Amino acid sequence: MTATKVLFIGGTGTISSAASDLAVERGMDVTLLNRGTSSRTPHPDAEVLVADVNDPTAVDDALGAREFDVVVDMIAFTPEHVERDLARFEGRTAQYVFISSASAYAKPVARLPITESTPLKNPHWQYSRDKIACETLLNEAWRERDFPVTIVRPSHTYDEQMIPLLGGWANIERMRAGKKVVVQGDGTSLWTLTHADDFAVGFVGLFGNSLAIGDTFQITSDFVYTWDEIYRIMANAAGTTADILHVTSDDIEAASPIVGGQVLGDRAHSVVFDDTKIRSLVPEFNPVVTFHEGAREMIEWRDADATRRVTDPRWAELFDRLAG
Repeated sequence: MTATKVLFIGGTGTISSAASDLAVERGMDVTLLNRGTSSRTPHPDAEVLVADVNDPTAVDDALGAREFDVVVDMIAFTPEHVERDLARFEGRTAQYVFISSASAYAKPVARLPITESTPLKNPHWQYSRDKIACETLLNEAWRERDFPVTIVRPSHTYDEQMIPLLGGWANIERMRAGKKVVVQGDGTSLWTLTHADDFAVGFVGLFGNSLAIGDTFQITSDFVYTWDEIYRIMANAAGTTADILHVTSDDIEAASPIVGGQVLGDRAHSVVFDDTKIRSLVPEFNPVVTFHEGAREMIEWRDADATRRVTDPRWAELFDRLAG
C-alpha cells in the first residue's frame, strides 16, 4: 500500500499545514478541501478545492467521484462529523486518518508514561468526550466493516502561530506590561510540547502504511517541561520576565466559561508519553525542535506584524480578575 493521492479536509491549521507541506515535499499528490478563508498560505504545489465540509452539495460538487489513497480529516470533532465522513468516503479511500486528542486520556493519569492503551475518559471537557465518541464509531466501523481507519492522538502541538499558553498572546502582553500571569496549580505539573514540523514526520509517515490500518498512535515529542518553565521560556523569548501567580485549577475553571474545561480536563495534569509505537512504524520520527527554539519563533512571528498581536479581550479580563 502506498500513498500517492492524499486529501486533507482542512489542511491549513497548525498540524495540517506542516503535514500537508511535508506530504507535498515527499512527492504526494495533495488536495486540500476547505472554505478558503485561512490566513495561512497552502503549499503552492497542493491543489485547493473550496467548499464548506458542512455543505454536502458543495463538497459533492468539489470532489465529484474522485477517490484517494488517504483521506485525512483535520476538522472532525463530533460523532456527526465522523458519520458524515463514513457515508462519503467508505469505499473511496484505502486509509482514513482521524485526528483524535491526547486530552481524551483519563485524568489524572494513573501511570506514566502514557501509552495508547491508557484508558480514555474525560468528564471535564466536552471536546475530549466528543473525540472519544468519534474513536468509538470508527473502531466499530473497522471491526464490523473493515473501514480502513488510522487514529492519531496528538498532544499539545504548536507552531509559530500557536502560542501554547492559556489565553495565548494575552500572556505575553501581560509579561511585557509587568503584570502577573496566571498559571494553574503550583506550576510544577509536567507538560509535553511538540512542534508541528516534528509531528508531521510521524504523521505523514503513517500515510499508506498498511500496518497503521485499524490501529491508534500517539505522536508527541520527548520535550517535557513544568508549566512554570513554559511561561518563563516564553517570557525570556519575549525579552521580559514572568511574574507568575499560581491559581487553583478549580478557581480558574469557575471564573469563566471561556476556559471550557480544558484546565481540569487536561492542563492541570502531568502528561509524559511513550512514543515507542509510532517510532516502530516511522523510524525517522525523531523530534528535534526544543521549546526554547519554538518560543523564539513564536515571538518573532508576532512581533513582525502588529495585526498578529490582537487578542480576545475576555482573556485579559479573566486574568485581571484572577490576579486581583
